[in-house]
Amino acid sequence: MTEDSLAGLRDDEAQQRLAQDGPNALPVSRPRSVLRLLREVALEPMFLLLVACGALYMVLGDIQEALMLLGFVFVVMGISFVQQRRSEQALNALRDLSSPRARVLRASGERTIDARELVVGDVVLLAEGDRVPADLLLLTCNNLAIDESLLTGESVPVNKDAASAEEAKAFSGTLVTGGTAHGRVIATGERSALGQIGQSLAGIEVQATPIQQETHRVVIRIAIIGLSLAAALALTFGFLRNDWLHGLLAGLTLAMAILPEELPVVLTLFLGLGAWRLARENVLARSIPAVELLGATTVLCVDKTGTLTANRMTVRQLWSESAAHHVANEAAASTSTSATNARAPALQEALHGLLEYAVLASHRRAFDPMEAAITQAGRQLLANTEHLHTDWTLIDDYALSPEMLAMSRVWQSPDQRARLIAAKGAPEAIVDLCHLSAERSATIAAQVLAMAADGLRVLGVAQAVFVAEELPGVQHDFDFQFLGLVGLEDPVRPDVPAAIAECKTAGIRVVMMTGDHPATAISIARQAGLSTDAPAITGSELADMSDAQLDARLADTHIFCRVQPDQKLRLVRAFQARGDVVAMTGDGVNDAPALKAADIGVAMGARGTEVARQAAALVLLNDDFSSLVTAVRYGRRVFANLRKAIVFVVAVHVPIVGLSVVPVLLGWPMLLMPVHILFLQLIIDPACSVVFEAEPLEPDAMKAPPRKTDQRLFDGAVMKRGLWQGAGLLVLLLATYAGTRALAPMDEGRDEMARAMTFVVLVLSNLALIHTNRSWTRTVWWGRAAMVGQFGWIALTTIALLGVVLSVPAVSRLFAFVTPTAGLLLGAAVMVGVSLLWFEGVKRRLANPL
Repeated sequence: MTEDSLAGLRDDEAQQRLAQDGPNALPVSRPRSVLRLLREVALEPMFLLLVACGALYMVLGDIQEALMLLGFVFVVMGISFVQQRRSEQALNALRDLSSPRARVLRASGERTIDARELVVGDVVLLAEGDRVPADLLLLTCNNLAIDESLLTGESVPVNKDAASAEEAKAFSGTLVTGGTAHGRVIATGERSALGQIGQSLAGIEVQATPIQQETHRVVIRIAIIGLSLAAALALTFGFLRNDWLHGLLAGLTLAMAILPEELPVVLTLFLGLGAWRLARENVLARSIPAVELLGATTVLCVDKTGTLTANRMTVRQLWSESAAHHVANEAAASTSTSATNARAPALQEALHGLLEYAVLASHRRAFDPMEAAITQAGRQLLANTEHLHTDWTLIDDYALSPEMLAMSRVWQSPDQRARLIAAKGAPEAIVDLCHLSAERSATIAAQVLAMAADGLRVLGVAQAVFVAEELPGVQHDFDFQFLGLVGLEDPVRPDVPAAIAECKTAGIRVVMMTGDHPATAISIARQAGLSTDAPAITGSELADMSDAQLDARLADTHIFCRVQPDQKLRLVRAFQARGDVVAMTGDGVNDAPALKAADIGVAMGARGTEVARQAAALVLLNDDFSSLVTAVRYGRRVFANLRKAIVFVVAVHVPIVGLSVVPVLLGWPMLLMPVHILFLQLIIDPACSVVFEAEPLEPDAMKAPPRKTDQRLFDGAVMKRGLWQGAGLLVLLLATYAGTRALAPMDEGRDEMARAMTFVVLVLSNLALIHTNRSWTRTVWWGRAAMVGQFGWIALTTIALLGVVLSVPAVSRLFAFVTPTAGLLLGAAVMVGVSLLWFEGVKRRLANPL
């Protein structure tokens, strides 16, 4: 490699290319702007109705009423703005890999710059521990090894060689685990291999969740019916009373009463609060509707590396021809009782040399996962022995090569003239270096197969002594002695078996998709608690299967190994074609297309790539697999509590609509005006959302199978319960109004007092309605238990606001009220008690709709 080939760009050249190609970064989603929020709010039907009512009140000369109505717009806009901003800020905190630092050679010398500033043609210096900042063509390599698991799913590092056409490239986002190199940037940003996979996601269309689609259909249908009835009421009022302005106001009031704007608001608040609660459990919801959809998940597709496993190697077995030792699992060891001071069996003396020389054959400052595992095992199993040699001097090393899949390191001890050589590598390579007999070689090969069948990656270890001054040119010239085998594994995360067991109890099928060897995949599946009864399907078998053949195998197969990224995507599509709701977990770039195509994509946040996180609907911030089960639990809770809230919304709309229509038909004054409806919507409806959302999940909910995919949020049982509860309340309210008019003094304020009484009963009965629908299996009638949690605060706040409306003259005039007498208020309390009995009777009479 000549000096000219390593020449860097001039600064002006780099700036020109940066301006031409753009920054070396993947595109990220931008938060909605304030103007976009304003535009979305302005197009809401409720906004348009409020503006129309406000304008009408302006015409009628009631400025205060108009300003109050229009003020509601800013409340809605503020809720939307704060919620979106919080979600985007949480996502921004995850982008820790989007812009690493890079060391480059420029004409002005070696510099460390932000990787966003890299351009094609830059010469980048790589060393152990560096993350490759862009796609590179390697110019020089010195024992370079790169962990490409984020791209390929394979946890074993790949050795790179600048002279090899196949191994002369390093890809953006991968990790250097050993050696050094120079590389010239050949692709940045979207043009890199990582960026191209990200671009492929754009072709996958994301569908709205079933609950979103259903809510949208219901809102449109009711809105059409409501607006038609409102127009009819306005015309009827105008013809009967010859007062077209108040007729128009009555029509708009009915439209506001019927229009189910609470449904999108309730849905938003439920999912937003659910996402907030999940964030406290270290689960970030990038797509908030996915929180609810998790409750319907029937199939969970999981990646092995970094999802089921920790994506770090651990020594699990040591074997020599005279002894064997199984290293205790760290998770199991950590859970053993400390009271008994239980300790793992000590390493046999016959295996000390094996581990000693395995450590010597590894780098002291290890970045390679397997070398790090060997070093850690040495510290644990050889502690307080003479087999750890921190004072030995490294003389030379022989690198791993395609011709010899083994590496040797030459050491000099302080008290010996001879050089000690430690070698490790592929077992067949170590056997070759030791020149073993056919019989010994067969015994070792059989042991390697047995260890591989247990899912272990196996390395052979050998030692040699060399007394001459000049070291030979190749490893074969040393007189090696075979010491034994080291078995390593990428361990299953300690939380995974319990999480998978809970998924099975909840009726969720868990399948594993990995690029690993079948033996390794089956071993990991067995440790994780997945079913291994049916044969695994390999990528090559999958490629030869038709869709019909694959569908026949999907029913029983839980393990898919040696699969490519496009095959993961095909599997997700195949499960969806069977009618399953699919959640897909992963952390690598190779998982991103399947993550986006799945109904719910779940990315690992700590170790995962930015592309995976951008493609996923949920991100596990701490990579704790059990957090996914928590997310499923919250999903089921959201759907169940949403149905409780829908019953309330239906029930409360029946009397509001009735009180808007019946007085017109009976010739009474208008009972409800826009300000009254806004009081209910602004105070009671959001409050009920908070109360129902906070209700805990029923104890047996995670022991039931997922809800059916065709189960609707607005089904017959929910509508029937809401309509019965609402109809009973409407009768009570009409009786309250008629009774108050009959009992109140015959003066100009009789109608206003009757309106106030009706409104008081309506508001307090809404609180009773909320309390009744908090649980479908129990009832707490009174006392501290009845007011526990959010409901207590909501009830006290609502009663206080109602007191202000009744007692402050300016507010009472705004509501067109005359404060009722004490006797009438006592009667109102009795009517509220009757409404509570009615709600409870309906609840007990009708079957549980949840």
